Amino acid sequence: MKNYLEIKNLDYSINNENILNDVNLSINKKGDIICLLGPSGIGKTTILRSIAGLIKPTNGEINLNHKILTNSKKFIDPENRNISLSFQDNSLFPHYTVKDNIMFGIKRSLFCSKNKNGPLIYSMNDLLDLFFITEHKDKYPHELSAGQAQRVSLVRSIIQNPDLLLLDEPLANIDQYLKNKIQDNLKKILKKTGLTTIIVTHDKFEAFYLGDYCGVMLNKRIVQFDSPYNLHHLPKNKLVVEFFDRGVLIPAKVKSQDTLFNKDLGEIKGNFSNIDFNGRDKVDLLIQPEDLIHDDKSSLKFEIVDKKFRGSSFTYILKTPSNLMLPVFVHSHHEHFHQENEKFGIKQPIYIDHLVCF
Repeated sequence: MKNYLEIKNLDYSINNENILNDVNLSINKKGDIICLLGPSGIGKTTILRSIAGLIKPTNGEINLNHKILTNSKKFIDPENRNISLSFQDNSLFPHYTVKDNIMFGIKRSLFCSKNKNGPLIYSMNDLLDLFFITEHKDKYPHELSAGQAQRVSLVRSIIQNPDLLLLDEPLANIDQYLKNKIQDNLKKILKKTGLTTIIVTHDKFEAFYLGDYCGVMLNKRIVQFDSPYNLHHLPKNKLVVEFFDRGVLIPAKVKSQDTLFNKDLGEIKGNFSNIDFNGRDKVDLLIQPEDLIHDDKSSLKFEIVDKKFRGSSFTYILKTPSNLMLPVFVHSHHEHFHQENEKFGIKQPIYIDHLVCF
C-alpha cells in the first residue's frame, strides 16, 4: 500500500437502497487536503461515516496509514481508528461549556492509545482566536449561534491531532463576511500541522481554495478526482460539466488537429485537451464564460439576452442566430455598460487554450 489513505470498491446499501456505488478514493501523501463536491443526498457524508467507522460498508476496503480499517474480514471500531469527524450539526455536549467541549477533545487525544501524534502545535487559546470564538469559551451550546457552534466543533476535532480529520460542511453555517477569514485560517492550520483532511462541501470556490485535490460525486460514485485547476478547465465528462454549470456545449465540426468550426462563431482554434477523435468529425465543444473575449469593434456580434453582475465582473448571455446561449465574462470596470437587446462583439480570430470536447 503506497497511499496514505485508500478506499477501494466501496458500496453501502440500506433497506435495499444503494447509497454508495463502487467508490474509489486515495490520498497519496500525509498532509494532503481533499475536498468532496456533489449535490445533496449523493453519499458524501456516507463516505465520511464509513471512513470513521460509524457505519459498516456493504462491500469494499478502507486502509489508513498502511493499516486495514475495513474489509470483508476486518472492522476496526471507531474509537480505535484515531480519526476525528466534525459533523455539520456540530454534536456538542449540551451540558459542557465551549471550553469543556474542547477539553474533551484534548483528553481524548492524550488518552487514546491509538494516537501517537502527540499534542497539536496550536493551543486551545490559539484555535479559539483563529476561529473568532474566544469571547464565547464559557458559554453553553444553547447560547451559541449555529455558526459559532460549528466553529467550536471544528476546534474540538482539530485539536485532537488525529491521523485523519473529516469535516462535513464545516463552514456551512458561517456568515459570508467571516467565511473567507475562517477559510484562510483553516488552511493555514491544516498545512502547518500536516493534518490529512477530507472536507465535504457544496461550495466549489471553497473546495478549489482549500483542496489539494477535489473529487466530484455524482450517481453515488466519484466521477472525477483531480486538481482544482483540472476540474475547472478539463472536466472529464458531460456530467461534471453539468454539475459545475458554468458553460454550454455547442456543436462543432473538426477541421484539423487545432481547429473547429461552428456555424455561428466560425473557426475556433486551440489545443484539444481531452479527446482522441478516432476519425470523428463532429463534437460538442464546451464554452465557459472566460473562453470568448469581448471586443466592441468586432464585426462578430450577437444579441444580449441577459446580464449577471458578479461584483468584479459581468457575465453576458448572448443569443446566436441558431439559438445558442453563450456566456461571456467581462471585467466590471469595462468602459461600456452593455444592456439587454444590444449587440455585443466577440474578438476574432477565436482562440481557446483548452478545447474541451465530448
